[in-house]
Amino acid sequence: MKYLLFVFIATLNLLALDFKVASYNVENFFDLHYDKTEYKEYIPHSKSWNTLSYNNKLINITKVIQNLNVEIIALQEIESQRALDAIVKKNPSYQYSQFLKNKNSAIGVALLSKFPIVSMQNIMIDKYDKFSRDILKVTVNIQNKKLLIYINHWRSKRAAESQRIKYALALQKDVEKLNDTIDYIILGDLNSNYNEYQTFKYDKRLNDSFNITGINQILNTTINENFVHKKTLFSFNKKVHFNTWLELKKEKRFSSIFKKQHNTPDNIILSKSLFDTQGISYIENSFRVFTPNYLYKNKRIQRWNRVKKTGFSDHLPIYASFSTRKQNYNFNTNSTTSSKTLKRNTISGLYEKENITNYTLKNIIVIYKSKDISIIRQVDDQKAIMIYKPSPKLQLGYIYDLQVDKIDTYFGLKEITQLSSIVKKEKYTQPYTNLYLDGNTINLEDYQYSNHIIYNLKGVYSRNYLYFDNKKIRLYFKNGIKKPEEKSKITLSSGHLSIYKSSIQIVVHKTDDFIKD
Repeated sequence: MKYLLFVFIATLNLLALDFKVASYNVENFFDLHYDKTEYKEYIPHSKSWNTLSYNNKLINITKVIQNLNVEIIALQEIESQRALDAIVKKNPSYQYSQFLKNKNSAIGVALLSKFPIVSMQNIMIDKYDKFSRDILKVTVNIQNKKLLIYINHWRSKRAAESQRIKYALALQKDVEKLNDTIDYIILGDLNSNYNEYQTFKYDKRLNDSFNITGINQILNTTINENFVHKKTLFSFNKKVHFNTWLELKKEKRFSSIFKKQHNTPDNIILSKSLFDTQGISYIENSFRVFTPNYLYKNKRIQRWNRVKKTGFSDHLPIYASFSTRKQNYNFNTNSTTSSKTLKRNTISGLYEKENITNYTLKNIIVIYKSKDISIIRQVDDQKAIMIYKPSPKLQLGYIYDLQVDKIDTYFGLKEITQLSSIVKKEKYTQPYTNLYLDGNTINLEDYQYSNHIIYNLKGVYSRNYLYFDNKKIRLYFKNGIKKPEEKSKITLSSGHLSIYKSSIQIVVHKTDDFIKD
């Protein structure tokens, strides 16, 4: 009997299927039929959109789809069923497809599948808003197991966050109706970063919602400003979701670049049911951004060029893997590797944290102070971090143990915003300036040096930039600091290497941070 059971289980494993699901915003694929809803740049048979444009764009979309080689792919910014049919014709392995567009919209969303589509419906967002785009809800049959997919294209950031919250509310209302065992994926262009609650809150144009975001607080990818992780999914009684961006290293988290800022508008968000023992399961750590050289080269996304009629999209495709085979998750395993141990109580370890609770920093040294910030370092750690609005108890050149209660990211720059304990130890025996970095010996464009204090950087100041050694870097002077005269030669003696919207800059906090040569 045991032998027969073994054979049965082995047979089930052989029949189990692994498959991939992708999402790709193709950036405005229009057909050549005039519908009067087109964007002006895509009116058929015009200089910017004609037969050559259409054919080149179709060829390039097909190249991406075929190279991705996934079983299911969601597409955004498809103009019509006619445009989708052209894509399907070029990609006949996708036997099943579905398209959705509001009557007055210029573009819609679609799904291509190698598995049968057994049902679809649209989730209405706002029937009175001509800019709204309904959500396409599709159920796919995979080896007699059902997978529900929500294909999204939320309002762009030309609109404030309240407009995207409409999408999240409609979506969350629908998933609340689902049985807890139903496997579903939320994906598409949500025009929201995975950590939108951090990235948008200082932007007065976007933040009209009292720091509430659709992707985080409404879809419950965060709870109390802490990300929902795989190991915490089943700690909540309500519908919460895991965002797969959290599986990648932070420097890899982007699918679009706007004004040099890395963004994650494209998302694959998972239900907790994809981590249970039934139905379809997520294959852990399978989330990826698709970055072949023809799509992403020299740190630039090769987007569509309407003049040259070449290129692809301003978005990169994302994908993840799933299986009809039960996965063996072990999220609660505590790593005891030396590399992990070394990061305890360190600033480097703090940078690795998405969420913190009573994080202790040991033997930190205050190496810089101004009116609004302090910069701290540890002797044996390569990272520095800023404390915003620091306690007056922190004295320059002294060693402390700190209890960190809250961290934040201000336009890309990590900072400590709340401490609950400050234990003063002794004065640092060496000059604290020994922990500054020589600006001539490091790559100032390397993000690992952010929040460090640099010195010995000489150059010419002009139009908010310091020019040195055939290079330049932006200088930002805090309010009240008199800028040097145009074309002045200056030397930075204590500049704060900072980040603003993914761009490296040096912040001058005090008048004596620089010397006029």
